[in-house]
Amino acid sequence: MALKQYKMEPSHILTIEWHMMDKSRFFSLNLVNSFFLRATLYPFTVIKTRLQIQKRHAMYRGTYDAFKKILCYEGFHGLYKGFWINTIQIVSGVGYITTYEKVRHLLTEYANIDDKRLKGLIGGGCGSLVGQTIITPFDVVSQHMMMLGQRSNSITKLPKTSHTLNINFNHKHKGSVASSIIKELYRRDGMKGFYRGYFASVCTYVPASALWWMFYPLYSEWLASFLPTSTSHVLIHCMAGPVSGISVCIITNPLDIVRARIQVQRMDSFLGTSSLLWKEERLGIFTKGLSARLVQSGIFSFLVVLGYETLKRWSVHDQYKDQIRW
Repeated sequence: MALKQYKMEPSHILTIEWHMMDKSRFFSLNLVNSFFLRATLYPFTVIKTRLQIQKRHAMYRGTYDAFKKILCYEGFHGLYKGFWINTIQIVSGVGYITTYEKVRHLLTEYANIDDKRLKGLIGGGCGSLVGQTIITPFDVVSQHMMMLGQRSNSITKLPKTSHTLNINFNHKHKGSVASSIIKELYRRDGMKGFYRGYFASVCTYVPASALWWMFYPLYSEWLASFLPTSTSHVLIHCMAGPVSGISVCIITNPLDIVRARIQVQRMDSFLGTSSLLWKEERLGIFTKGLSARLVQSGIFSFLVVLGYETLKRWSVHDQYKDQIRW
């Protein structure tokens, strides 16, 4: 059935386009927003990574069990292992959002494409490709740090080594831990060691990003089609964002597990890792670490959309302000 067209007052714009904004204001506000968002949701990234790397239920039975054990046996800082290395990734967010918005603008300007879903699909995929090229080295290092010092109880403790790197980190300062991982990765594999799993990351995040930005306007228009015309546009977007994130998580979860296994357990082949994972987990690949991803993605999508749409409205040029509804 065709989607009912959203009816709104002619003066109101549902989607704020790239040319409508003050870019310097938007990017400065976006960097601050990205940092606080990443800090809020980072524990779910740690939990998701540990659940994906473990074989079956070797350490944790699920998201809540992992959260409880990390907090109990490693302390609050256990939920933030590798955080500062991972936070450098906010720089990639500038490349990601710039590429996304610019591609959408070019598709409209030169290809005469007005379908927001198609522009979102293409723009989101291109943005993710640029973002992953910047992110992957920091992702590799931070994921090794996330795996340090795991405990399932007060007695059982994994050796304080970076899983497959076999570096002894006892009595080392946090900064030297990151430095040791970087040096060992370079010693073993050279620069390509920092891009281990890059192909898997691209295969995971490019379609995930493309689908998210395709679903986002689709769900926004669907919600707007039956909600009262006076409904806040930001509220509509904030409802559409989490539904988009949850949809993408369910579709791409097996790919994300393969990516994590390649980067942390140093496996070489995407197909080989997929085959081994299937032998180990069978249909569990569709649910392994999924609850943590769903919680993370739902909250992340809500906060990203809230921040993204708010920042766009704060950054819009004066001549468009009367056409924008909050």
